[in-house]
Amino acid sequence: MTDKKAVVIKHTGSHYLLTELPEWNPFQAVVRGKLRLKGSDSTNPIAVGDVVHYNMEPDGTAVISDVEPRRNYVIRKSTNLSRQAHVIAANLDSVYLVTTIDYPEVKTAFVDRFLVTCEAYRIPVRILLNKIDLYGDTRKEAVDSFKRIYSSAGYDVVDVSAVRGDGIEWLKKDIEGKVVLFSGTSGVGKSSLIEAVDPGLSLRTAEISEYHNQGRHTTTFYEMHRVSSGGYIIDTPGIRGFGLVDLRPEEIYLYFPEMLAVADNCRFLPCTHTHEPGCAVKKAVEDGVITEERYMSYLGMLEEGGKYR
Repeated sequence: MTDKKAVVIKHTGSHYLLTELPEWNPFQAVVRGKLRLKGSDSTNPIAVGDVVHYNMEPDGTAVISDVEPRRNYVIRKSTNLSRQAHVIAANLDSVYLVTTIDYPEVKTAFVDRFLVTCEAYRIPVRILLNKIDLYGDTRKEAVDSFKRIYSSAGYDVVDVSAVRGDGIEWLKKDIEGKVVLFSGTSGVGKSSLIEAVDPGLSLRTAEISEYHNQGRHTTTFYEMHRVSSGGYIIDTPGIRGFGLVDLRPEEIYLYFPEMLAVADNCRFLPCTHTHEPGCAVKKAVEDGVITEERYMSYLGMLEEGGKYR
């Protein structure tokens, strides 16, 4: 019997939920035996967004038999030390990194590592600055500084508010016809934003812990949702750390767009952009073309050798 193809829309332990996009007809599937992707040592050989082959057994059970090659994916260092990495989602048209200035406080080290990973796998990424309704004039300097850092690096930074509705209509139009990923640290309001985009979706949300100014994990599983206005959103559990995978230190600058734009002008090639004379990257930092914050993030990644957790 010829196998069929479907897209993974949810993963809960050993069980998967599939649908044959663009139709939305979710059904359960399992994997029998060991399924491993060629050349992969990730904790999850099957991720949400994967296109899989499956067969229907006589008892009506859908059994996944193979996974098609991914055109892209977002991957991070796994917290499971027995394996190398964890694939967050695959085959994405766009990624939205949800951030906040406060509630919880933004961690630029996390933001920069996430952006580097999206650049490495050629996934368009936009930054959503959420809870913009909370900051007011007292935090205007912090908001402007954050926007300056990432706008000057070439990223779109969009003000959004799940409470007030800022940016929600723009999001609906931008998502239409795409498979997109919403990600970010715990507590930044991913689930609330998704519910604002489509009020018909009911996702669990939680309050911020005042003691740590961090969010509690609410999304338990990675899951794709169909948006009533068009498109599909993959929601993820809040991420507390983001480690780079499969990137050599000498490659990291390639995934900082503002550094890549000037690196060919360095006097010596290859150049680590740390100590060499005539380094165009260091000159761009001195001239304010590249922000000091982004350059310091780059140095931090070099020091860790790409092995940040």
